[in-house]
Amino acid sequence: MRRLPSLLFSFLLLSTAPLQAQQDVGNVTLAKEYTRKGEHEKAAFLFSKLPSDAQTSVAILPDYLASLQGLKRYKDAEKLVKRAIRQHPEEGGYGVSLGALYAASGDQGTATKQYEKVVSQLTSAQVLPVAAEFSRRNLPEWSEKTYLRGRELAKNDLEFSTQLVQLYTQNGNTEKLMAETLRLVQDDEQQLPFVRNMLQNSLQNDKDFDALERQLLTNVQKYPDRSVYSELLLWLQVQRRDFTGALVQAKALDRRGRTEGSRVMDLASIAQYNKDYETAISGYEYVLREYKGGPFYASARQRLVQSREAQVRETYPVDPAKIRELIVQYQQVLTELGRTPQTAPVLRSMAVLHAFQLDEKDKAITLLQEVIDMPRASIEVVDEAKINLADIYLLRAEPWEATLLYSQVEKSHKDSPLGYEAKLRNARLSYFAGDFKLAKSHLDILKEATTREIANDAMQLSLLITDNTAMDTAGVALRDYATVEQLVFQNKLTEALRGLDALLQKYPGHALQDDAWYLKAQLQRRTGDYRAAVATLEKITTNPKYDVLSDDAMFLLASIQEENLQDKEQAKTLYNQFLVKYPGSIYVAEARKRFRKLRGDSL
Repeated sequence: MRRLPSLLFSFLLLSTAPLQAQQDVGNVTLAKEYTRKGEHEKAAFLFSKLPSDAQTSVAILPDYLASLQGLKRYKDAEKLVKRAIRQHPEEGGYGVSLGALYAASGDQGTATKQYEKVVSQLTSAQVLPVAAEFSRRNLPEWSEKTYLRGRELAKNDLEFSTQLVQLYTQNGNTEKLMAETLRLVQDDEQQLPFVRNMLQNSLQNDKDFDALERQLLTNVQKYPDRSVYSELLLWLQVQRRDFTGALVQAKALDRRGRTEGSRVMDLASIAQYNKDYETAISGYEYVLREYKGGPFYASARQRLVQSREAQVRETYPVDPAKIRELIVQYQQVLTELGRTPQTAPVLRSMAVLHAFQLDEKDKAITLLQEVIDMPRASIEVVDEAKINLADIYLLRAEPWEATLLYSQVEKSHKDSPLGYEAKLRNARLSYFAGDFKLAKSHLDILKEATTREIANDAMQLSLLITDNTAMDTAGVALRDYATVEQLVFQNKLTEALRGLDALLQKYPGHALQDDAWYLKAQLQRRTGDYRAAVATLEKITTNPKYDVLSDDAMFLLASIQEENLQDKEQAKTLYNQFLVKYPGSIYVAEARKRFRKLRGDSL
């Protein structure tokens, strides 16, 4: 019987413990809410009622400290965090919190000493959480010291490299980032994709690119047996559109990896796509010279002539004799490799030259029909030939035959680049015919195309139609302009120039005026009248009203000065002005490359 009161007390204690725990949980939730709202007096009171162990737990201590600091009760806060450090010595982040408390109270010297103490007493297990706590408090220099101390503890020069690279990237410390990335890939080439991604996000200007390029060139010469530096240099030079320098690295990697020309083929294709035809031609010639009979020989043979063709077609005025010479080169490819499904693209290229450059439409149709009827030819090549054949029907003023073929390709290549291209051609056909509503319905779909070039072309033509039918719903002036563009498509440049002059005279001050001037300058360049092209472009670049096409006009103006008039100084001045005036233009990368080349930078 004497034991009854004690038993009853124990029972009551056990039965009330859950109630106390529930009350504590409720107090914690309410206190955190008060802290969030800045009601620190209420929060501190509730936190103070919690058990000692709870106050110093990871889940509660930060909020309790925040409430005490909010009340400027720095001594109470110091006692609390010191108690937390004694109770939880494994929590390295608590030491950081103590240093931050000293800093908040205005004692920066003591804060620094505390941070130094935390770093010096680190254990390996504490490196990551302590560095994270420093980062959370916006103390990147102390995060760095933590990782470097962790590297010392691990006795491994590559330990925490990934974290350091991310830290340097976030804080824009480009110099240290480059040093750390090169250290990281030196012994672990698997890190190359990560390193490239970090550098892609961090390198912002020519100075950064130059510094990395110099370091990589040094490392390539110093460690010729480590391909990772050549890989990184190749990537960097492609980013800078320095395809000539990238070709050197592609050749070195090709020889080292014994890839039979694949690395050079990849680089040459990129150069060709970016219209650096000299580098593309050099790359394809290398493959033909070094790997005759190799797996890429036939492809290199065809692409070499295609690159030469592009070079000829973009050198104004186009020389018909060189076009005939290209056709001979294509015929030599066919003689060497045969008329097979693999060489069908050669037949297609020849047909386009016959139709659009030499006005030999019947010969072109025969070649294209051969491709279309060729057994086992790929569906892509066949449908590309159908698009070309439709273009020729358009040249012959047979729009119904043209739209039938375009629609066939649209249907067979739905939601693919080739299908989008066919739809764009159909839209352009409607535009030429003056059916702007139908053209725009096609273009509005194409603006969402996954292929950037097609989406951009669709957007530009759609905007042209929208801008010039808003006030003039019948689109009278736009019909005249579309007629001129059809003449350009038919390669009737003299007639097109006359049409533009008539349009400019007929509709003075019209919204189409800057488009007409820009197109006129392009045609003047194609016909070799470079001085007239410069004068026409200056009507756009010197008039602040024409801001939509002003960057296009200035870039074309600089290109004419550089490539056609051979006035390198004037071109350099224009490219520099362009970079300053239009930093967001799509031509910026190319303008920067050309400016640096004219300035004499060694790429």
